[in-house]
Amino acid sequence: MRADKRAAAVPSSGAGRSGVVFTVLFYCFLLVATLMVWIPLAVLVFYHAASAIAFLAYALDKDAAKKKRWRTKESTLHLLALAGGWPGAFLAQRIMRHKSKKEEFQAVFWITVILNCCALGWILTKPGAGFLRSAMALGA
Repeated sequence: MRADKRAAAVPSSGAGRSGVVFTVLFYCFLLVATLMVWIPLAVLVFYHAASAIAFLAYALDKDAAKKKRWRTKESTLHLLALAGGWPGAFLAQRIMRHKSKKEEFQAVFWITVILNCCALGWILTKPGAGFLRSAMALGA
């Protein structure tokens, strides 16, 4: 790949930088929320695990695309992001330059990020915290 094509593939817009800032601030918030016991440690661990799975899914899809093999459905990648793996998905998009330029995909991706953040915000409310406690009790 020529240098000018590589440079064009890297998001240089403010949107790319603001996404990085948002993701870093989100993880800082998760850490603070865990330390302040606003959320259980399991939520932080869940986000890390979901992010690792999403990152791996992007890596496998990128590899499949290069080798012209079976691809992961975009809906699966979006579901992983919605389920809490969006930080890992975002990191994979930036590191691997995978799905980062496809505008429709990016629009849906950022909607999943917003929905996931709203769900996390709901967990911080009394009804949401009660639901989380109940769900965790069922899983234990």
